[in-house]
Amino acid sequence: MVHRMKKEEGVLRFEKVSFEYGHNKPILDEVDFVLRRGMKLAVMGQNGAGKTTLFSLMTAARAPESGEIHAAHGMKVALAAQVIPREKMELSVRDFFGSYFDTKVHDIDPRIDEVLEVVNLERHEKLHDRIVRSFSGGQQARLLLASALIQNPDLLLLDEPTNNLDKAGIEHLTRFLVEYPSTCVVISHDADFLNAFTTGVLYLDVFTRKIEQYAGNYTDVQRDILARIDKENRKNAQLAKKIQENKDKANFFAQKGGKMRLVAKKMRAEVEEMEEEKVEVRKEDKTIRPFIIPFQENLSGVIFSLASYSVLKGKKPVKKKTNISLRKNSHLLLKGPNGIGKSTLLEAVARGSTEGANIAEGVRVGYYRQDFSTLDFDQTVFDALRKAMDRPDEHRLRSVAAGFLITGDIIHTKIGSLSEGQKGLVAFASLVLERPGLLILDEPTNHINFRHLPVIAKALDAYEGALILVSHVPEFVAQIRIDEVLDLER
Repeated sequence: MVHRMKKEEGVLRFEKVSFEYGHNKPILDEVDFVLRRGMKLAVMGQNGAGKTTLFSLMTAARAPESGEIHAAHGMKVALAAQVIPREKMELSVRDFFGSYFDTKVHDIDPRIDEVLEVVNLERHEKLHDRIVRSFSGGQQARLLLASALIQNPDLLLLDEPTNNLDKAGIEHLTRFLVEYPSTCVVISHDADFLNAFTTGVLYLDVFTRKIEQYAGNYTDVQRDILARIDKENRKNAQLAKKIQENKDKANFFAQKGGKMRLVAKKMRAEVEEMEEEKVEVRKEDKTIRPFIIPFQENLSGVIFSLASYSVLKGKKPVKKKTNISLRKNSHLLLKGPNGIGKSTLLEAVARGSTEGANIAEGVRVGYYRQDFSTLDFDQTVFDALRKAMDRPDEHRLRSVAAGFLITGDIIHTKIGSLSEGQKGLVAFASLVLERPGLLILDEPTNHINFRHLPVIAKALDAYEGALILVSHVPEFVAQIRIDEVLDLER
Protein backbone atom coordinates (compact mmCIF):
# COMPACT_ATOMS: atom_id res chain seq x y z
CA MET A 1 0.00 0.00 0.00
CA VAL A 2 1.35 3.47 -0.91
CA HIS A 3 0.72 6.33 1.54
CA ARG A 4 1.51 10.03 1.29
CA MET A 5 4.07 11.56 3.64
CA LYS A 6 4.95 15.12 4.63
CA LYS A 7 7.59 16.85 2.47
CA GLU A 8 10.18 17.23 5.26
CA GLU A 9 10.14 13.48 5.95
CA GLY A 10 11.82 12.73 2.67
CA VAL A 11 10.74 11.48 -0.72
CA LEU A 12 10.00 7.81 -0.06
CA ARG A 13 9.95 5.56 3.00
CA PHE A 14 9.69 1.77 3.17
CA GLU A 15 8.22 0.50 6.44
CA LYS A 16 8.30 -3.26 7.16
CA VAL A 17 7.85 -3.98 3.43
CA SER A 18 7.74 -7.64 2.38
CA PHE A 19 7.41 -8.96 -1.15
CA GLU A 20 7.61 -12.37 -2.80
CA TYR A 21 7.22 -13.77 -6.30
CA GLY A 22 4.63 -16.51 -6.15
CA HIS A 23 4.75 -18.87 -3.21
CA ASN A 24 8.41 -19.86 -3.01
CA LYS A 25 10.41 -16.84 -4.06
CA PRO A 26 10.72 -14.31 -1.21
CA ILE A 27 12.52 -11.13 -2.26
CA LEU A 28 12.09 -8.66 0.65
CA ASP A 29 11.39 -9.40 4.31
CA GLU A 30 10.14 -6.49 6.48
CA VAL A 31 12.46 -3.94 4.89
CA ASP A 32 12.89 -0.37 6.28
CA PHE A 33 14.72 2.59 4.69
CA VAL A 34 14.20 6.27 3.80
CA LEU A 35 15.10 8.24 0.67
CA ARG A 36 15.58 11.93 1.40
CA ARG A 37 15.44 14.78 -1.09
CA GLY A 38 18.57 15.13 -3.23
CA MET A 39 20.07 11.75 -2.22
CA LYS A 40 22.01 9.88 -4.93
CA LEU A 41 22.23 6.19 -4.13
CA ALA A 42 23.55 3.04 -5.80
CA VAL A 43 21.72 -0.27 -5.37
CA MET A 44 24.01 -3.24 -4.68
CA GLY A 45 23.17 -6.93 -4.34
CA GLN A 46 23.77 -10.12 -6.22
CA ASN A 47 21.95 -11.36 -9.31
CA GLY A 48 18.42 -12.40 -8.43
CA ALA A 49 18.45 -10.43 -5.14
CA GLY A 50 15.56 -8.32 -6.46
CA LYS A 51 17.13 -4.99 -7.48
CA THR A 52 14.77 -4.47 -10.43
CA THR A 53 11.83 -5.65 -8.27
CA LEU A 54 12.74 -2.96 -5.72
CA PHE A 55 12.36 -0.36 -8.50
CA SER A 56 8.94 -1.74 -9.49
CA LEU A 57 7.80 -1.30 -5.85
CA MET A 58 9.10 2.30 -5.86
CA THR A 59 7.15 3.10 -9.03
CA ALA A 60 4.03 1.33 -7.60
CA ALA A 61 4.03 -1.05 -10.61
CA ARG A 62 4.00 -3.76 -7.93
CA ALA A 63 2.43 -3.66 -4.46
CA PRO A 64 4.03 -5.10 -1.31
CA GLU A 65 2.55 -8.26 0.29
CA SER A 66 2.71 -6.48 3.64
CA GLY A 67 4.12 -3.28 5.13
CA GLU A 68 3.73 0.23 3.75
CA ILE A 69 5.48 2.47 1.23
CA HIS A 70 5.06 6.15 2.11
CA ALA A 71 5.56 8.69 -0.70
CA ALA A 72 5.80 12.50 -0.44
CA HIS A 73 2.60 14.31 -1.46
CA GLY A 74 2.33 14.73 -5.24
CA MET A 75 5.65 12.97 -5.82
CA LYS A 76 6.48 11.80 -9.36
CA VAL A 77 8.68 8.72 -9.83
CA ALA A 78 10.18 7.93 -13.27
CA LEU A 79 12.11 4.82 -14.24
CA ALA A 80 14.60 4.38 -17.10
CA ALA A 81 14.48 0.59 -17.46
CA GLN A 82 17.34 -1.58 -18.77
CA VAL A 83 15.71 -2.05 -22.17
CA ILE A 84 12.94 -0.44 -24.20
CA PRO A 85 9.80 -2.62 -23.85
CA ARG A 86 9.22 -4.66 -27.02
CA GLU A 87 5.74 -3.20 -27.56
CA LYS A 88 7.26 0.34 -27.74
CA MET A 89 9.90 -0.56 -30.33
CA GLU A 90 7.56 0.05 -33.30
CA LEU A 91 6.41 3.51 -32.08
CA SER A 92 7.62 6.79 -33.52
CA VAL A 93 9.80 8.90 -31.21
CA ARG A 94 6.84 11.27 -30.65
CA ASP A 95 4.48 8.42 -29.68
CA PHE A 96 7.20 6.76 -27.59
CA PHE A 97 7.54 9.86 -25.40
CA GLY A 98 3.76 10.39 -25.41
CA SER A 99 3.28 6.86 -23.99
CA TYR A 100 4.83 7.98 -20.67
CA PHE A 101 1.94 10.37 -19.96
CA ASP A 102 -1.59 9.45 -18.85
CA THR A 103 -3.16 12.15 -21.03
CA LYS A 104 -2.20 13.55 -24.45
CA VAL A 105 0.48 16.25 -24.25
CA HIS A 106 -0.14 18.90 -26.91
CA ASP A 107 3.21 20.73 -26.80
CA ILE A 108 5.32 17.56 -26.70
CA ASP A 109 7.74 18.30 -29.61
CA PRO A 110 9.69 21.14 -27.90
CA ARG A 111 9.78 19.06 -24.69
CA ILE A 112 11.22 16.11 -26.63
CA ASP A 113 13.88 18.39 -28.16
CA GLU A 114 14.79 19.67 -24.70
CA VAL A 115 15.36 16.19 -23.18
CA LEU A 116 17.16 14.89 -26.29
CA GLU A 117 19.64 17.74 -25.85
CA VAL A 118 20.14 16.76 -22.19
CA VAL A 119 20.95 13.14 -23.16
CA ASN A 120 23.21 14.27 -26.02
CA LEU A 121 21.13 12.75 -28.84
CA GLU A 122 21.46 14.76 -32.02
CA ARG A 123 18.19 16.44 -33.05
CA HIS A 124 17.04 16.94 -36.60
CA GLU A 125 13.75 17.72 -38.33
CA LYS A 126 12.48 14.21 -39.03
CA LEU A 127 13.66 12.64 -35.77
CA HIS A 128 10.22 12.82 -34.09
CA ASP A 129 8.72 10.58 -36.79
CA ARG A 130 11.55 8.03 -36.74
CA ILE A 131 10.71 4.52 -35.44
CA VAL A 132 12.41 3.60 -32.14
CA ARG A 133 13.65 0.24 -33.48
CA SER A 134 15.77 2.06 -36.12
CA PHE A 135 18.08 3.55 -33.45
CA SER A 136 21.32 1.86 -32.35
CA GLY A 137 21.63 0.29 -28.89
CA GLY A 138 23.53 3.32 -27.55
CA GLN A 139 20.93 5.73 -28.97
CA GLN A 140 18.12 3.61 -27.45
CA ALA A 141 19.90 3.86 -24.05
CA ARG A 142 19.76 7.67 -24.43
CA LEU A 143 16.05 7.53 -25.42
CA LEU A 144 15.31 5.50 -22.26
CA LEU A 145 16.97 8.11 -20.04
CA ALA A 146 15.16 10.91 -21.91
CA SER A 147 11.81 9.10 -21.43
CA ALA A 148 12.31 9.31 -17.65
CA LEU A 149 13.53 12.95 -17.69
CA ILE A 150 10.61 14.22 -19.79
CA GLN A 151 8.33 13.26 -16.86
CA ASN A 152 10.21 15.78 -14.67
CA PRO A 153 10.40 13.35 -11.70
CA ASP A 154 11.12 14.00 -8.01
CA LEU A 155 12.70 10.53 -7.87
CA LEU A 156 14.69 9.26 -10.88
CA LEU A 157 15.38 5.49 -11.06
CA LEU A 158 18.02 4.26 -13.50
CA ASP A 159 18.49 0.53 -14.18
CA GLU A 160 21.95 -0.17 -15.72
CA PRO A 161 22.00 3.19 -17.59
CA THR A 162 25.54 2.78 -19.00
CA ASN A 163 24.69 -0.36 -21.00
CA ASN A 164 25.37 0.26 -24.71
CA LEU A 165 26.73 3.77 -24.09
CA ASP A 166 30.10 4.67 -25.63
CA LYS A 167 32.78 6.56 -23.65
CA ALA A 168 31.39 9.98 -24.63
CA GLY A 169 27.87 8.86 -23.65
CA ILE A 170 29.00 7.68 -20.18
CA GLU A 171 30.96 10.91 -19.60
CA HIS A 172 27.92 13.00 -20.59
CA LEU A 173 25.58 10.97 -18.33
CA THR A 174 28.03 11.23 -15.40
CA ARG A 175 28.24 15.04 -15.72
CA PHE A 176 24.45 15.23 -15.86
CA LEU A 177 24.02 13.12 -12.68
CA VAL A 178 26.68 15.08 -10.75
CA GLU A 179 24.66 18.26 -11.37
CA TYR A 180 21.19 16.62 -11.09
CA PRO A 181 19.27 18.39 -8.27
CA SER A 182 16.59 15.73 -7.51
CA THR A 183 16.76 12.33 -5.81
CA CYS A 184 18.29 9.56 -7.88
CA VAL A 185 18.73 5.80 -7.34
CA VAL A 186 20.87 3.77 -9.76
CA ILE A 187 21.44 0.06 -10.39
CA SER A 188 24.83 -0.40 -12.08
CA HIS A 189 27.95 -2.56 -11.91
CA ASP A 190 30.21 0.23 -13.22
CA ALA A 191 32.19 1.27 -10.12
CA ASP A 192 33.92 4.34 -11.65
CA PHE A 193 30.59 5.66 -12.93
CA LEU A 194 28.85 5.17 -9.54
CA ASN A 195 31.75 6.63 -7.53
CA ALA A 196 31.52 9.86 -9.53
CA PHE A 197 28.11 10.91 -8.13
CA THR A 198 26.66 8.53 -5.47
CA THR A 199 26.87 9.31 -1.75
CA GLY A 200 25.26 6.15 -0.38
CA VAL A 201 24.23 2.57 -1.10
CA LEU A 202 21.14 0.41 -0.63
CA TYR A 203 22.45 -3.14 -0.23
CA LEU A 204 20.04 -6.03 -0.86
CA ASP A 205 21.12 -9.10 1.04
CA VAL A 206 19.87 -12.13 -0.87
CA PHE A 207 20.04 -14.35 2.26
CA THR A 208 18.38 -12.18 4.91
CA ARG A 209 16.06 -10.46 2.33
CA LYS A 210 16.82 -7.17 4.12
CA ILE A 211 18.03 -3.85 2.71
CA GLU A 212 20.93 -2.18 4.52
CA GLN A 213 21.52 1.52 3.92
CA TYR A 214 25.17 2.70 3.90
CA ALA A 215 26.79 6.13 3.55
CA GLY A 216 29.80 6.38 1.24
CA ASN A 217 30.45 5.62 -2.39
CA TYR A 218 30.19 2.25 -4.12
CA THR A 219 33.85 1.27 -3.58
CA ASP A 220 33.80 2.26 0.16
CA VAL A 221 30.70 0.18 0.77
CA GLN A 222 31.99 -2.78 -1.22
CA ARG A 223 35.16 -2.70 0.91
CA ASP A 224 33.11 -2.48 4.16
CA ILE A 225 30.92 -5.41 3.14
CA LEU A 226 33.91 -7.58 2.15
CA ALA A 227 35.66 -6.71 5.44
CA ARG A 228 32.52 -7.73 7.34
CA ILE A 229 32.29 -11.04 5.46
CA ASP A 230 35.96 -11.68 6.25
CA LYS A 231 35.37 -10.93 9.96
CA GLU A 232 32.27 -13.17 10.03
CA ASN A 233 34.20 -15.99 8.34
CA ARG A 234 37.10 -15.70 10.82
CA LYS A 235 34.72 -15.73 13.81
CA ASN A 236 32.97 -18.82 12.42
CA ALA A 237 36.31 -20.58 11.83
CA GLN A 238 37.34 -19.96 15.48
CA LEU A 239 33.97 -21.23 16.72
CA ALA A 240 34.17 -24.30 14.49
CA LYS A 241 37.59 -25.13 15.97
CA LYS A 242 36.30 -24.75 19.56
CA ILE A 243 33.17 -26.77 18.76
CA GLN A 244 35.26 -29.65 17.40
CA GLU A 245 37.57 -29.59 20.47
CA ASN A 246 34.57 -29.71 22.82
CA LYS A 247 32.92 -32.51 20.85
CA ASP A 248 36.13 -34.59 21.03
CA LYS A 249 36.44 -33.98 24.81
CA ALA A 250 32.74 -34.71 25.40
CA ASN A 251 33.07 -38.06 23.58
CA PHE A 252 36.21 -38.90 25.57
CA PHE A 253 34.55 -38.13 28.96
CA ALA A 254 31.29 -39.86 28.02
CA GLN A 255 33.21 -43.11 27.43
CA LYS A 256 34.80 -42.87 30.91
CA GLY A 257 31.32 -43.23 32.49
CA GLY A 258 30.35 -42.25 36.06
CA LYS A 259 30.64 -38.58 36.97
CA MET A 260 32.49 -37.90 33.76
CA ARG A 261 29.17 -38.27 31.91
CA LEU A 262 27.94 -35.05 33.58
CA VAL A 263 31.06 -33.23 32.35
CA ALA A 264 30.37 -34.57 28.85
CA LYS A 265 26.73 -33.39 29.06
CA LYS A 266 27.83 -29.89 30.09
CA MET A 267 30.30 -29.76 27.20
CA ARG A 268 27.62 -30.79 24.72
CA ALA A 269 25.40 -27.95 26.01
CA GLU A 270 28.31 -25.53 25.37
CA VAL A 271 28.67 -26.93 21.83
CA GLU A 272 24.98 -26.18 21.19
CA GLU A 273 25.42 -22.60 22.43
CA MET A 274 28.45 -22.11 20.17
CA GLU A 275 26.56 -23.54 17.16
CA GLU A 276 23.90 -20.87 17.75
CA GLU A 277 26.56 -18.14 17.97
CA LYS A 278 27.73 -18.90 14.42
CA VAL A 279 26.63 -16.11 12.12
CA GLU A 280 24.92 -16.66 8.79
CA VAL A 281 27.74 -15.32 6.64
CA ARG A 282 26.39 -13.57 3.60
CA LYS A 283 27.70 -15.34 0.56
CA GLU A 284 28.43 -13.01 -2.29
CA ASP A 285 27.39 -13.91 -5.82
CA LYS A 286 28.53 -17.20 -7.14
CA THR A 287 30.66 -16.61 -10.18
CA ILE A 288 30.09 -18.64 -13.34
CA ARG A 289 32.52 -21.50 -13.87
CA PRO A 290 35.47 -21.02 -16.26
CA PHE A 291 34.35 -22.19 -19.71
CA ILE A 292 35.60 -22.79 -23.23
CA ILE A 293 33.65 -21.96 -26.41
CA PRO A 294 34.63 -24.91 -28.62
CA PHE A 295 35.10 -23.96 -32.27
CA GLN A 296 33.78 -25.81 -35.28
CA GLU A 297 36.21 -28.55 -36.30
CA ASN A 298 37.73 -29.16 -39.74
CA LEU A 299 37.76 -25.50 -40.83
CA SER A 300 40.70 -24.21 -42.84
CA GLY A 301 41.59 -21.14 -44.88
CA VAL A 302 39.68 -17.83 -44.71
CA ILE A 303 36.55 -18.10 -42.52
CA PHE A 304 35.34 -14.51 -43.01
CA SER A 305 36.35 -11.65 -45.31
CA LEU A 306 35.23 -8.02 -45.56
CA ALA A 307 36.00 -5.84 -48.61
CA SER A 308 33.54 -2.96 -48.00
CA TYR A 309 30.97 -1.71 -45.48
CA SER A 310 28.63 1.23 -44.86
CA VAL A 311 28.68 3.73 -41.97
CA LEU A 312 26.23 6.47 -41.04
CA LYS A 313 27.63 9.99 -41.34
CA GLY A 314 24.93 12.41 -40.16
CA LYS A 315 21.98 10.37 -41.39
CA LYS A 316 23.47 9.32 -44.73
CA PRO A 317 25.11 5.92 -45.34
CA VAL A 318 28.66 6.26 -46.64
CA LYS A 319 30.39 3.29 -48.29
CA LYS A 320 33.99 2.50 -47.32
CA LYS A 321 36.53 -0.02 -48.59
CA THR A 322 38.68 -2.30 -46.45
CA ASN A 323 40.57 -5.56 -46.74
CA ILE A 324 40.00 -7.87 -43.79
CA SER A 325 40.24 -11.64 -43.78
CA LEU A 326 39.83 -13.75 -40.64
CA ARG A 327 41.18 -17.27 -40.42
CA LYS A 328 41.20 -19.65 -37.46
CA ASN A 329 42.33 -17.88 -34.27
CA SER A 330 41.89 -14.33 -35.71
CA HIS A 331 40.21 -11.78 -33.41
CA LEU A 332 38.82 -8.52 -34.85
CA LEU A 333 37.66 -5.53 -32.74
CA LEU A 334 35.06 -3.25 -34.35
CA LYS A 335 35.23 0.32 -32.97
CA GLY A 336 33.24 3.53 -33.40
CA PRO A 337 30.83 5.84 -31.54
CA ASN A 338 27.14 5.12 -30.85
CA GLY A 339 25.01 5.38 -33.98
CA ILE A 340 27.73 4.89 -36.59
CA GLY A 341 26.37 1.48 -37.60
CA LYS A 342 28.37 -1.21 -35.72
CA SER A 343 25.36 -3.34 -34.73
CA THR A 344 23.80 -2.90 -38.18
CA LEU A 345 27.01 -4.20 -39.77
CA LEU A 346 27.24 -7.17 -37.37
CA GLU A 347 23.60 -8.10 -37.98
CA ALA A 348 24.03 -7.93 -41.76
CA VAL A 349 27.20 -10.07 -41.51
CA ALA A 350 25.44 -12.67 -39.32
CA ARG A 351 22.48 -12.82 -41.74
CA GLY A 352 24.80 -12.96 -44.75
CA SER A 353 23.01 -9.98 -46.28
CA THR A 354 25.75 -7.38 -46.61
CA GLU A 355 27.68 -6.66 -49.82
CA GLY A 356 31.41 -6.91 -49.42
CA ALA A 357 31.24 -9.50 -46.63
CA ASN A 358 31.70 -13.22 -47.15
CA ILE A 359 31.44 -16.14 -44.73
CA ALA A 360 33.00 -19.38 -46.03
CA GLU A 361 30.53 -22.12 -46.88
CA GLY A 362 29.49 -24.42 -44.05
CA VAL A 363 30.72 -22.11 -41.25
CA ARG A 364 28.43 -22.03 -38.21
CA VAL A 365 27.91 -18.49 -36.91
CA GLY A 366 27.50 -17.91 -33.15
CA TYR A 367 25.89 -14.48 -32.74
CA TYR A 368 25.53 -12.73 -29.35
CA ARG A 369 23.13 -9.81 -29.83
CA GLN A 370 22.96 -6.96 -27.34
CA ASP A 371 19.13 -7.25 -27.19
CA PHE A 372 19.17 -11.09 -26.97
CA SER A 373 16.78 -11.28 -29.95
CA THR A 374 18.58 -14.40 -31.20
CA LEU A 375 16.75 -16.12 -28.31
CA ASP A 376 13.06 -17.03 -28.55
CA PHE A 377 11.49 -15.37 -25.48
CA ASP A 378 8.54 -17.82 -25.53
CA GLN A 379 10.80 -20.89 -25.30
CA THR A 380 11.97 -22.39 -22.03
CA VAL A 381 15.70 -22.16 -21.34
CA PHE A 382 15.96 -25.95 -21.73
CA ASP A 383 14.36 -25.90 -25.20
CA ALA A 384 16.51 -22.96 -26.34
CA LEU A 385 19.71 -24.73 -25.25
CA ARG A 386 18.60 -28.00 -26.85
CA LYS A 387 18.01 -26.10 -30.12
CA ALA A 388 21.61 -24.79 -30.00
CA MET A 389 23.04 -28.34 -30.15
CA ASP A 390 23.56 -30.16 -33.44
CA ARG A 391 22.88 -33.49 -31.69
CA PRO A 392 20.87 -33.89 -28.46
CA ASP A 393 22.89 -34.64 -25.32
CA GLU A 394 20.93 -33.80 -22.18
CA HIS A 395 23.82 -34.57 -19.82
CA ARG A 396 26.11 -32.06 -21.61
CA LEU A 397 23.28 -29.50 -21.84
CA ARG A 398 22.63 -29.60 -18.06
CA SER A 399 26.32 -29.58 -17.22
CA VAL A 400 27.01 -26.50 -19.41
CA ALA A 401 23.87 -24.76 -18.07
CA ALA A 402 24.94 -25.37 -14.44
CA GLY A 403 28.30 -23.70 -15.18
CA PHE A 404 26.33 -20.55 -16.08
CA LEU A 405 24.24 -20.79 -12.85
CA ILE A 406 21.23 -22.05 -14.84
CA THR A 407 19.88 -24.74 -12.54
CA GLY A 408 16.69 -25.88 -10.80
CA ASP A 409 13.56 -24.08 -11.89
CA ILE A 410 15.46 -21.55 -14.06
CA ILE A 411 16.06 -24.18 -16.77
CA HIS A 412 12.29 -24.70 -17.20
CA THR A 413 11.44 -20.98 -17.11
CA LYS A 414 10.48 -19.08 -20.27
CA ILE A 415 13.36 -16.89 -21.44
CA GLY A 416 11.08 -13.82 -21.55
CA SER A 417 10.58 -13.92 -17.77
CA LEU A 418 14.30 -14.10 -16.88
CA SER A 419 16.27 -11.04 -15.78
CA GLU A 420 18.44 -9.39 -18.47
CA GLY A 421 21.57 -10.75 -16.75
CA GLN A 422 20.18 -14.30 -16.84
CA LYS A 423 19.30 -13.94 -20.55
CA GLY A 424 22.94 -13.01 -21.16
CA LEU A 425 24.14 -16.17 -19.40
CA VAL A 426 21.68 -18.29 -21.46
CA ALA A 427 23.10 -16.66 -24.63
CA PHE A 428 26.65 -17.62 -23.57
CA ALA A 429 25.58 -21.19 -22.71
CA SER A 430 24.03 -21.42 -26.22
CA LEU A 431 27.34 -20.36 -27.82
CA VAL A 432 29.21 -23.08 -25.89
CA LEU A 433 26.72 -25.72 -27.10
CA GLU A 434 26.69 -24.37 -30.67
CA ARG A 435 30.46 -24.79 -31.36
CA PRO A 436 30.63 -21.88 -33.87
CA GLY A 437 33.37 -21.32 -36.46
CA LEU A 438 32.71 -17.56 -36.50
CA LEU A 439 31.80 -15.85 -33.23
CA ILE A 440 30.12 -12.41 -33.41
CA LEU A 441 29.67 -10.54 -30.11
CA ASP A 442 27.79 -7.25 -29.79
CA GLU A 443 28.32 -5.65 -26.34
CA PRO A 444 28.66 -8.94 -24.41
CA THR A 445 29.18 -7.15 -21.06
CA ASN A 446 25.71 -5.54 -20.99
CA HIS A 447 23.55 -6.62 -18.03
CA ILE A 448 26.22 -9.13 -16.91
CA ASN A 449 27.31 -9.16 -13.26
CA PHE A 450 30.84 -7.71 -12.98
CA ARG A 451 32.06 -10.89 -11.21
CA HIS A 452 31.43 -12.91 -14.39
CA LEU A 453 33.28 -10.56 -16.76
CA PRO A 454 36.88 -11.80 -16.21
CA VAL A 455 35.65 -15.40 -16.77
CA ILE A 456 33.92 -14.40 -20.03
CA ALA A 457 36.95 -12.37 -21.18
CA LYS A 458 39.21 -15.40 -20.60
CA ALA A 459 36.92 -17.63 -22.70
CA LEU A 460 36.87 -15.12 -25.59
CA ASP A 461 40.63 -14.62 -25.36
CA ALA A 462 41.12 -18.40 -25.73
CA TYR A 463 38.53 -18.86 -28.52
CA GLU A 464 40.27 -20.57 -31.47
CA GLY A 465 37.81 -19.77 -34.27
CA ALA A 466 37.34 -16.36 -35.97
CA LEU A 467 35.95 -13.66 -33.66
CA ILE A 468 34.38 -10.21 -34.25
CA LEU A 469 33.81 -8.13 -31.10
CA VAL A 470 32.06 -4.84 -30.35
CA SER A 471 32.46 -3.52 -26.79
CA HIS A 472 32.60 -0.07 -25.21
CA VAL A 473 34.25 -1.40 -22.02
CA PRO A 474 38.04 -0.91 -22.39
CA GLU A 475 38.95 -2.96 -19.24
CA PHE A 476 37.08 -5.92 -20.73
CA VAL A 477 38.61 -5.59 -24.21
CA ALA A 478 42.10 -5.30 -22.63
CA GLN A 479 41.76 -8.90 -21.34
CA ILE A 480 41.08 -10.33 -24.83
CA ARG A 481 43.67 -10.94 -27.54
CA ILE A 482 42.86 -8.63 -30.48
CA ASP A 483 44.72 -9.20 -33.75
CA GLU A 484 43.06 -6.52 -35.89
CA VAL A 485 41.02 -3.35 -35.28
CA LEU A 486 38.49 -1.82 -37.68
CA ASP A 487 37.59 1.73 -36.57
CA LEU A 488 34.42 2.73 -38.41
CA GLU A 489 35.00 6.41 -37.62
CA ARG A 490 38.29 6.58 -39.52
